[in-house]
Amino acid sequence: MIIINKYGFLKYKNLKFRCALGEAGIGEKKIEGDCITPRGKYKIIKVYYRSDRIKKIISNFKLYKIKKNMGWCADPRSKSYNKLIKLPSTFINEKLYRKDKLYDLILVLNYNFKPIIKNKGSAIFIHIANKNYKKTKGCIGLKKKDLIFILKDIKKNIAVKIT
Repeated sequence: MIIINKYGFLKYKNLKFRCALGEAGIGEKKIEGDCITPRGKYKIIKVYYRSDRIKKIISNFKLYKIKKNMGWCADPRSKSYNKLIKLPSTFINEKLYRKDKLYDLILVLNYNFKPIIKNKGSAIFIHIANKNYKKTKGCIGLKKKDLIFILKDIKKNIAVKIT
């Protein structure tokens, strides 16, 4: 199990890694854009990466290359809300192919899936942290080397508990 706590640490096995959390901390996510990292127990459902920036990656998960036209819909008006989409899009979205390095590696958590509830929040990822672990919009951010290390070891059915 991976445990993420309110103090900004991710624990895995006997290891502890610093991580960034949402601007509003960990709590009950109420609405899209509230910057809360949602408390709960989740699974990692997909792993996306930038093959032009991360050359050698080992994982028990199927790895999906991020392409320039990939985005994640964050617009509750769309039927594709909280899903991967092709860009350009007229709906509010997160571009996955970015100039910064935050989305060079993305682990998608199954937050607000099956069923997807409009406006409950979208795109809860474990991704690469900004310098100085700057707060996120609700995701979890880790150092690139830490995220690659964890991804190499974890199994597909691992639970991610945010407390």
